[in-house]
Amino acid sequence: MKVLATFRCVTEQVIKERIMRHIAQGLAAAALTVTLAACGGGEAAEPEKKQDLAAELTWWDTSDAKNEGPVFQELIQKFNAEFPNVKINYQSVPFADAQNKFKTAAAAKTGAPDILRAEVAWVPEFASLGYLYSLDGSDLTADEADYNPAALASNKLDGKTYGVPQVTDSLALLYNKELVQKAGVEVPKTWAELKTAAQTVKQKTGVDGLYINPAGYFTLPFLYGEGGDLVDTAAKKIVVNSEQNVAGLKVAKDLIDSGAAVKPSATDAYNTMMTLFKEKKVAFIVNGPWEVGNVKSAPGFGGVENLGIAPVPAGSAKAGTPIGGHNYVVWSGVPQEKAAAAVAFIKYMNSAESQAFLAGKLGLLPTRKSAYEIDSVKGDPVIAAFQPVSETAVNRPWIPEGGQFFGALDQLATEVLVQNKDPKAALDAVAAKYKAEVVPGYATN
Repeated sequence: MKVLATFRCVTEQVIKERIMRHIAQGLAAAALTVTLAACGGGEAAEPEKKQDLAAELTWWDTSDAKNEGPVFQELIQKFNAEFPNVKINYQSVPFADAQNKFKTAAAAKTGAPDILRAEVAWVPEFASLGYLYSLDGSDLTADEADYNPAALASNKLDGKTYGVPQVTDSLALLYNKELVQKAGVEVPKTWAELKTAAQTVKQKTGVDGLYINPAGYFTLPFLYGEGGDLVDTAAKKIVVNSEQNVAGLKVAKDLIDSGAAVKPSATDAYNTMMTLFKEKKVAFIVNGPWEVGNVKSAPGFGGVENLGIAPVPAGSAKAGTPIGGHNYVVWSGVPQEKAAAAVAFIKYMNSAESQAFLAGKLGLLPTRKSAYEIDSVKGDPVIAAFQPVSETAVNRPWIPEGGQFFGALDQLATEVLVQNKDPKAALDAVAAKYKAEVVPGYATN
């Protein structure tokens, strides 16, 4: 039986730790024996030749099926040109469903994909449940120094590595250059300036100035802007209902109440926002680099030349936007005979050259430092505009419960920005939900 040749031999102590972890995860003892058999005399086994590597792998891609999916499938074809005997069973899984779908399949030990494109906050949670394969000692962690440290951080839990950063992102202020120039306004640097600019655009062009997506992730720049956060992990305290966050929500609510921003739709607000922006019916939105390809190809928008990108406006404390992105992870139940192929696939898909390919096609931000040295990336104005935004973004709490924060935040955003609920009352309800269901061991305000 072939063993995982690409995994390096590790010290006796690390091997013992892995044995204990795998036992806790309920993996078969035989699989452990095979894994450990890869070590011999302290030397790593010889890597298999590309043409000899044969396996069938299932990959759940959680990217946008229409905008991003075809480009990832194009990259898979490039991979198969080098690895003809590794079949990739590509499955597009809606992002909104993927977190719970993966947990259900992994818990049942059947139906989970070999490889998953996981949102950054999911990785600590899945790892804590024993659902992910530790990548320490593999080719995938051999060049960790090449990754953006902030992007890499979400893949770590208790000193071990469970994923590699596929793409990093953050939110920025996107704007229609033509409308902004026609209204004669400067690109705003604060929420107060954005309020004035949006009102001026509407007054002078007849086009709505701003659209705010009423979703939890999109409220974070308002909270961060006033110095707020969701939890204090060091103090183990829930701070989501702080005075700073109340002030931040009031800023967002005032943009809508004043007419500077459109009253957001109660249903499908995100797609409504993007449709209005692409059709040049709204001048400013807050969104990320994943939509650049969508905007660029929109008929009548004017291409990427008409797309302005600027840092998210600042509140009274600072300009703050969350780190987002996705990571490649391997299910802990992957059969041993597939493991080498899984590593080879992720290594290819996440090389600097592949990241540069995705950046050029979709505007996605590379996570590798070396990718930014490739000419096509270095000369891309969209990547250049987003890079400083991402590098200064605020780290989210990388704890196992981190992926569970946004259900309550999504409800909060709808209640406050659409249903006109009092910000303090809505935030108190979120804090109570966190205490009851997410981090019961944390103290409250």
